[in-house]
Amino acid sequence: MTNQTPYDLISQMDGMLFIEGAFRKGGGGRLPVENPATGEIIGQIAAATKAEVEEAVLAARRAFRPWARQLPKVRAAALHRLGDAIAADALAMARIMTAEQGKPVNEAKGEILKLAEACHFYAEEATRVHGEIIPNEQPGFQSLVVREPIGVVGAITPWNYPAELVGWKLCASLASGCTIVIKPAEITPFTALAIAAKCAEAGIPAGVVNVLTGKGSQVGQALVEHPQVDKIAFTGSSAVGLHIQQSCPQVKRLSLELGGNCPMVVTASADVAAAVKGAARRSFRNCGQICIAINRIYVHRSVYEDFLTGLGRAAEALSVHNGLERPDADLGAMASGEPLAKTRAHLDDALARGARLVAGGKAPEGADYAKGHFFRPSVVADCTHQMLVMTEETFGPLVGVAVYDELSEAIALANDTPYGLASYVYARDLTEIQTLSAGLDYGNVAINNVDAGIMNAPYGGRKQSGVGYEHGREGLLEYFNFKHVRLHHGVGA
Repeated sequence: MTNQTPYDLISQMDGMLFIEGAFRKGGGGRLPVENPATGEIIGQIAAATKAEVEEAVLAARRAFRPWARQLPKVRAAALHRLGDAIAADALAMARIMTAEQGKPVNEAKGEILKLAEACHFYAEEATRVHGEIIPNEQPGFQSLVVREPIGVVGAITPWNYPAELVGWKLCASLASGCTIVIKPAEITPFTALAIAAKCAEAGIPAGVVNVLTGKGSQVGQALVEHPQVDKIAFTGSSAVGLHIQQSCPQVKRLSLELGGNCPMVVTASADVAAAVKGAARRSFRNCGQICIAINRIYVHRSVYEDFLTGLGRAAEALSVHNGLERPDADLGAMASGEPLAKTRAHLDDALARGARLVAGGKAPEGADYAKGHFFRPSVVADCTHQMLVMTEETFGPLVGVAVYDELSEAIALANDTPYGLASYVYARDLTEIQTLSAGLDYGNVAINNVDAGIMNAPYGGRKQSGVGYEHGREGLLEYFNFKHVRLHHGVGA
């Protein structure tokens, strides 16, 4: 890949599906894919037909038993090869991602390398799937608990992290012995197809990995409803996750990683400079288009103005550019007009309800930005829970800041949401740290840092932020059924 432009590489995947180990031209209608920084059409995807969905699922079904029977060491070796192949071509894959998603190339390359790390992590975990022996109440009996792969996985993935959020599902499936049919977001399909090419290069057997393109409401829903798909792994909005849960016509295993609306609490004892740095990074990275982005911040009155001044300066200092032309930019274009429109709506609502604009509030000016989905990182202060920015997930480069006086008030405000994915705390007082870590009703709590998820620890939400886990050993176990084998051998009876 490395000597070709991203547009050359995309043209080779134009209209392609990946079924049973091979690329083929899709037979359905075509959907355009645009570069969000320029508005130009960079390629088209095929809307997979019902027949093509059927072919992909049946290919995965045929491949399942042979793949599941492979020794864990064999599956691990395949994942290591996949990780090596992806890492070796990280820059070319990153440029494909930037062309369709908008994030700067350097950031996209980091995501590709994290995908490679996930391959290696799950390769190692594949050989560590242990069963259990359970004591019985009667002599002469032995109970074994064994773990067996679920079967065919339908993975429906979003556009904000089009490599990593495919990878978490792909790697856990391959490590466990499952096979997979991936339906990437229609606005970022080529990253997933590039991953499929690496699966073929790594020698993953035909049918173990398949990629179908098209609209989620059609192709994704067909996977949800297909009787031969045993598990759905979905990352996306809470509304779509709930629809998937309600529309399954058969009982299926579900992993749903959904919306966030994540809070940050800055206490009186916090290192304000560190809190500002963390808030700027986690509020605006990837233009705020991340499930664990900081959406709203609660700051103790004693440090409120200092924090606002610092965050305003940090936001204004961030560079916004076309991510292909400026690989080292802090922010690129937003992925499409939809999240940009929501960001503008939340900003307008906050200002109309009395919020104070501290930074940003508009698109960058100039001809270079005129045709793209660009917006400056924005901060609004003096916010209340009557404002959308504090009560809905913006999924854009906008953060709301509110003042508090008592820690109990901050906890109540932070928990005043149907979501429960991630939360953040900056504090140096140990009592405050313990009070907040216990009181925040979230699956992930990051204290004095903004990295709420790491590969070897479970990552998942509660309430309307989803069910199930990714990352860690727990993420792998989501792809297994447990079987209890109770044996009467008679010894000692």
